[in-house]
Amino acid sequence: MNWLRDLLLPAQGSAYAGEIDKLFLFITLLSAFFFLLIAALTGWFVWRYRRARVAAPSSTVTHSLALELTWTLIPLAIVTGIFFWSFNQYVAASVAPGDAMEIQVTAKKWLWTFEYPNGTRTINEIHIPLGKPVKFVMSSEDVIHSFYVPSMRLKQDVLPNRYTELWFTPTAAGMHTLLCAEYCGRSHSDMLGRIWVDNDAAYQKWLEEGDESTRSMPLKELGKMIYESRGCSTCHSIDGSRGQGPSFTGVFGHEIKLADGKTVQGDANYIRESILQPQAKIVAGYEGIMPTFQGLLREREIVALIEFIKSLK
Repeated sequence: MNWLRDLLLPAQGSAYAGEIDKLFLFITLLSAFFFLLIAALTGWFVWRYRRARVAAPSSTVTHSLALELTWTLIPLAIVTGIFFWSFNQYVAASVAPGDAMEIQVTAKKWLWTFEYPNGTRTINEIHIPLGKPVKFVMSSEDVIHSFYVPSMRLKQDVLPNRYTELWFTPTAAGMHTLLCAEYCGRSHSDMLGRIWVDNDAAYQKWLEEGDESTRSMPLKELGKMIYESRGCSTCHSIDGSRGQGPSFTGVFGHEIKLADGKTVQGDANYIRESILQPQAKIVAGYEGIMPTFQGLLREREIVALIEFIKSLK
């Protein structure tokens, strides 16, 4: 059965995935069995009772009670068994254990925001400990989104004005892809995230310092990575074209006209303020829709983003 699971499904990333795969494979094999059975019987009946040159003999048989009970009771028993099997899994997946780490998830066009119990916040990327239950409490700031992680067999709609929940225990270290499975507008396909499953030591180190790769990366390169991975690219272009927000090209070192008629110099202080307090100075011709990144970026990441914007002449 493992070879069939590996052929049809992605690698399992959570304890929950194993139970889901068993049910999925059972229904798949059951459907294949009945398809082949019905196709074979249909072919046999077509050949056995094909039109003959002589008149077909008359029959007084009107029905078979045994046959009718067989094709009624056996499917009823099967679908009833599937119902209780799947309902049991649904209940288990709906009630998180009391020691599960709770993480707040906020969906917004077109990014994911995560907030940990200690106040750490990230965008489109999350680190969680291996082998420990994690509970996501999710809501949306705008339209309906859907939190979907194929390798962990997780999928739950994220709705505005209410909370939805899911929980799981990660069992496979490494990176798992997060998708939005509900069409949510123009950049729906760009609403991607990454779930990193770490051992305890790596997880604690990440909470305090961030990734090793980001700590050693040159500031300009780190700034470009943040631009691409933290949702900046969904609103701000780097080629001068207009988006939901102003282009990053040509910002540094130039005067910027604001919505209130004033102008401001595009220096490091202005960029930093725009990241942490985006409603303080709104560029003329744009709406104040940018969320704050206060607590979402470490100090080195803010400096790196400023260096990246500096390089866009």
